[in-house]
Parts: sequence; C-alpha cells; structure tokens
Amino acid sequence: MKFSRFSAWVFGAAAFFVGGYAATLLIPRGAFQTEARDLLECVVPLFANGCLLSNAASPYRKQNAFWKLLALACTLLLAGRLIRTYDELVLHRLVSGSFPANAFPFLHMIPLMAALGLAPHTGKMREGLRYGSLDLTLLASFWIYLYVFLVLPWEIVRPDPALFHRWNTGAFMVQILLVTAGCGLLFLKTKGEWRGIYGHIAGATALYGIGPMAVFELDLQHAASIQGMAYVASVVWLGAVGLRARNLSLAPAAEMETRPEAQRQVGLSTLTVLTIPLLGGWAAFAGNAPASVRTFRLAATLIAIFVCSALAFFRQHLVHQERTNLVKQLSASLDNVNRLQTQFVQSEKLAALGQLAAGAAHEINNPLTAIVGYADLLLAEHASATRAYTLGQKIQEQARRTKSLVTNLLSFARQVPAEKQLLDLQTVLDSAVQLRKIDLHSKNIRIEFENRTSVLPAVRGDPNQLLQVFYHLIGNAADAMETIGGGVLLIGALAENGAVIIEFSDTGPGMKDPDKVFDPFYTTKPVGKGTGLGLSICYGIMQEHGGTIRGFNRPEGGCTFRLELPASLASLPRVSLTPISQRSH
Repeated sequence: MKFSRFSAWVFGAAAFFVGGYAATLLIPRGAFQTEARDLLECVVPLFANGCLLSNAASPYRKQNAFWKLLALACTLLLAGRLIRTYDELVLHRLVSGSFPANAFPFLHMIPLMAALGLAPHTGKMREGLRYGSLDLTLLASFWIYLYVFLVLPWEIVRPDPALFHRWNTGAFMVQILLVTAGCGLLFLKTKGEWRGIYGHIAGATALYGIGPMAVFELDLQHAASIQGMAYVASVVWLGAVGLRARNLSLAPAAEMETRPEAQRQVGLSTLTVLTIPLLGGWAAFAGNAPASVRTFRLAATLIAIFVCSALAFFRQHLVHQERTNLVKQLSASLDNVNRLQTQFVQSEKLAALGQLAAGAAHEINNPLTAIVGYADLLLAEHASATRAYTLGQKIQEQARRTKSLVTNLLSFARQVPAEKQLLDLQTVLDSAVQLRKIDLHSKNIRIEFENRTSVLPAVRGDPNQLLQVFYHLIGNAADAMETIGGGVLLIGALAENGAVIIEFSDTGPGMKDPDKVFDPFYTTKPVGKGTGLGLSICYGIMQEHGGTIRGFNRPEGGCTFRLELPASLASLPRVSLTPISQRSH
C-alpha cells in the first residue's frame, strides 16, 4: 500500500538522520563528534532537496514553482552548513556568532515565504505568477535589507557579539512566526490533501524555531545540541512532506481565490516600498544606536529604496505593457464582433433575397418546361434541313441550359440537413462553375478545366456543403484576379493515393499571408466586402468530410488551393493518373 511504503520511508529517514544525530551527542566531545554532526547536518538538506524536487514535474506550473522554491530553501540551508563546516573543520574556529554561516538560515526563509505566496492549491485562468521572478527578487531585496539594517551593523560596523546574536536570532524568529502563521492560515482556508501539506510545513517550521528559542533558555552547550536536533528533525520532516506529496493527487481546487493575485502582489510591493523609508526615519530620529550604526543604516536604506523602487516601477511597467496588449486585443475582438454583427445583418438580407430568388427560380421552371416542350414539337413537325428545325434546336439548347442553371440555383439555395452520400465531384464542380460563370464574362475572367478525360472515383459527402466550398474558392479567385484586370482560373482534378484531389490555380496577385488564410476573421478584402469567415468555413467543411485543404503561392505567380477528399475504394479507377503539378499547362 502507498501509505505503508510512505511510512517506511519516513520512519527510515527519521531513524537514520535523527537517530544518527542523537547518537553523535553520546560520543565524547572531540574532533570525531564534530565531524559526524557536521556531516549529518550537510546531508539532511540534500535528502530534503531530492524529496521536494521529485514533485516538480507536474502539469501545473504553480505547483512546480512551489516545490522548487522549497528545494531552494533547503539549498540555502546546505550552503550555510557548508560554510559552518569549513570554519569548524578547516579553520578550527568557533562560528556560533559568525556572519556568513548565520546569514543563510535567515535567507533560506525567503523562498519559503515566496512558495506560500504562490498558493499552489488554487486554480486560475492563467496559472502561475506572471512576474514570479521579479516578485521573488523584490521580496528577497526587502528581507536582505532588513538583515543588513538590523543585524549586520553589529558585525561589521561596531562589532558586538551579544547584540549580533540577539538581533540575528530575533529577525530569524520573526520569519519563523510569519511562515508558521501563513501555513496556519492556508491550513484553515484549504480542504483536502493540500491542507495536510500546509499543516506539515507549519509543523516543520515551528520545530525548526525551537532551536533559536533554546539559545535564550539554556547554556551554549545544551542549546547547540537542541538546536542541531531541531534542525535535523525539521528538515527531515520537510523532506517527508515531499515524499508524501508523491502519493497524492494535488490538482488545483476548482474554486478561485477571493482576492486576485495581481492585487496581492501590488499590495506587497506597496508595503515593501513604504516600509523601508519608515525604518530609515526610525534609524535617523528615534533610534539610540551609535552614530556609525545610524549612518550605516541610513546608507543601507537609501540603497534599498533605490533598488526596491526600481524593481516595483519596472514591474508596473511590465504590467502596463501587458494591459496595453490586452486592450489592443480586446479592441480587435470588438471590431471582429461588430464586423460579424454587420455580416449577420447582411446574411439575413441575403437569406431573404435568396428565398425570393429561389421562389422566382421555381416559377421560372414552369415556363421553361413549356418552352422545351414547344421546341420538341417544332423538331418533330419539321424536317432537319428546314430553318424552323434549326431554330427549334437553338431554342431547346438555350432553354435546357437555363433550366440547368435554375436547377443548380435551387440546389444551392436549398436549406437541408447535412447528409453524406456517394457523389461525383465532377458534377458538383460543374454546378459551382455554372453558378459563378454568370458574372465573370464582364470581368475578363476565364475558367478552364485541365484534363477532364479521366474518370474520378466517387467520394462520400454532402453535395450542398461541397458545392459551397467550390463556389467560395472560385469566388475568391475571381475577386483576386479582378483587382489586376482579369485572369485565368485553372481547375484540375485527379485521383492519387486513395484520394480525390482538386486544385484551383489562379493568375492573381497571390496571398500575403498563406499561413493565416484559414484563421477566422482574417481577410484582405475592403471593409464591407468580406468578413474572413469563408475560408474558415471551408476548412471546417473539409475537416468534417475527413479531407484537407491548404493554400500556397505559386512561383510563377498567383495562388493554388489544393483540396483532398478520401475516395470510395470500391470506385477507384485502375488507371494511374499524373499529378496536376507535373502536367504541362
């Protein structure tokens, strides 16, 4: 079971590290005891680091950052212990009040506080801090300033081991209380498995604070032993949190935070920038420290004001840029919505006009039928060599051509549910060409077919939807060629690799952005002439039919749209066809 395996790991780690450290306390004081304790104190952060980083590969960015910051806290602890070990074992000097070794335990609480500030249990629309590194830098700068302001003067300006130890321990205990209180607050606000995580971190942090508290109550020898035991046990506990998290499903909660993350970060930046001048004023006018210490603190305050203010203003600059980009995107979206609304109104008008045209076309069919019938009578009553017979043939031909055009118009205007069936693409293509040829004669635009002798296999699809695709592609090509005074649209079809391929190649100016032509609302046409939805709809229809559509510019000029639809295998021809791209035009 997972719980049993977890328990075995935790108890094993506790027995090895805590028991091993307790065993070193039983060894008589000497070099071996010091070496054994220092070795364990350096290995424990490595153990916790590995346990915490093992959770930093989840699909949630905020959770990964949370575990990485906890591991960074352990890394800073390790750095402090390495310095302490070097001083004790190599330089052979007492380091209980040394500045470098005691600074790292203070610094390691900064990423711990930043990790809690992430609130990884929450789910957001945009997961993770947008400016997480900058916020962490601002937080670290503020706490480093506090350490320099409160503690460092008694080490480098006016050395006083007692005051240094007192201020160093006091500042560290403030951090312990803040982290413990933060974990407790998150423990009360959350539910489920994250609640246990925060509770364990609070317990480990509180246990770590027992060591500094013991310094004020016991003599130095016993205080060091208790502080070391508390340190080892708390770091092992933190590593156990990482082990436990590996067996949990720590997905972000569905509910959102009540306070937006951006507001919290702005509040933190404001509090940081305002606190530093207050501390500087206290050092200058209300503090009773020596003059050299006050001067040092004022200099540190001026530097901190400059650094933190620069970071805060830079963050606001980035936020302003992001908000500006969002406003531009919103404005573009509103333009698209307005354009779409206008197009909907126009579509309603065209739909009404289409209904009228369909009704008129239906009424035209009746006299056309009569005209064809009377033409048949003329052909039947007159000999083939007479003028009446010739006129009857011409009347019959034009009437049937008009009847075919009306039939295609009725088919295009008919609103019926999509119904896929076996169909001949050549017939659908001919219908689309006949519909578009009506208004192309006056525009110096010609449509040509390439090698129509081969028989195309049938495909399964909806004839009305495919007719719409072909009609739109022909219309796009005509609009493009109209801008340069005319041209030729070459339509080719072939069967290749179990698919029917149809290419529309025009001699127009080509496409400016071939990669964007299928994006919704992308259009190069003037306002009021296009919405950029036609090719997007064509793309959707082709996807629904299991086919593909792509457009590209030709080296010799113009552009080509290539459509591929899966053929019905039962009707594939046995002859091999040459691809259109390899034929001579």
